[in-house]
Amino acid sequence: MQDQFNRNIEYLRISVTDRCNLRCRYCMPAEGIQWMPHESILSFEEILRLIKISTRFGFRRFRITGGEPLVRKGILSFLEQAAQIPGVDDLMLTTNGILLAEHAFDLKRVGVQRVNVSLDTLDPERFRHITRGGDVNRVLQGIFRSLEAGLHPVKINVVVSRSQNYEELPKLTELARNYPLHVRFIELMPIGASDDRSDFVPIAEMQKLLDIQDVKATDDVQGGGPAEYYRPPGFQGTVGFISALSRHFCHTCNRVRLTADGKLRPCLHSSYEVDLRQALRSGVSDTEVADLFAKGVWLKPAEHHMNDREWQDKRLMSQIGG
Repeated sequence: MQDQFNRNIEYLRISVTDRCNLRCRYCMPAEGIQWMPHESILSFEEILRLIKISTRFGFRRFRITGGEPLVRKGILSFLEQAAQIPGVDDLMLTTNGILLAEHAFDLKRVGVQRVNVSLDTLDPERFRHITRGGDVNRVLQGIFRSLEAGLHPVKINVVVSRSQNYEELPKLTELARNYPLHVRFIELMPIGASDDRSDFVPIAEMQKLLDIQDVKATDDVQGGGPAEYYRPPGFQGTVGFISALSRHFCHTCNRVRLTADGKLRPCLHSSYEVDLRQALRSGVSDTEVADLFAKGVWLKPAEHHMNDREWQDKRLMSQIGG
């Protein structure tokens, strides 16, 4: 469906939980966050109902996120049901990878087509520091297990921070050189725990570091997101860049988000939300819920305001959905 700025909105990112088994420094504070009570989280039945409603409006891409989606009990059964809904053409999962090795083949079996895996460093000690205790080898096992399972494409999300992993970017691109993986470098966004502007690295600087400015962009990587991909000579995979601040892509944005507690969020970087949970639990018809859903899409803002110094969101990234 179209919003008021004539953008075609057909991509819904769904957070199924705010819980996570890591505590990444740019995502949440050291003490963690107060989890939403169980009754505040949408049930899988409620989420499936919203997916069916959204397909009426032409939504066809669905990404399941968290928190960490694989920690939610019953996730595989939910994904299998979601994949069977008419109109769901592309079912994806974003994960921190800690539980991916044991679930990769099951994800493929139930209908998930591809995965995005967060991986900000290959150094075990640095990984433990960034994630406050995670094991990078488990994530790498999950990545290669996903390739074995036939999940395609497998994309690696790297949030770039000047003080944490900037100098490691060339080493991370070697994953794309040596394997059919798609490594995407993402500008650090000032949301919650990551609001440190001194750590921000613009895409142009990343590309200069990687000497990739003169490589021609490619469009042969499956996906409906904002990344620009490049396949340098000799690479099995690609190197991608997601620029949320220095060259924002708001004019082509095609997505809205559903938070774990049932708020439709038209823009990641705007605090405006439409409460769908209340409607779902008040006994209204699908038509009435659809009207609210359509309202949320229509009111998607023209662009974000993250570059404004005074901008700050009341939610952390883990509470919105990655």
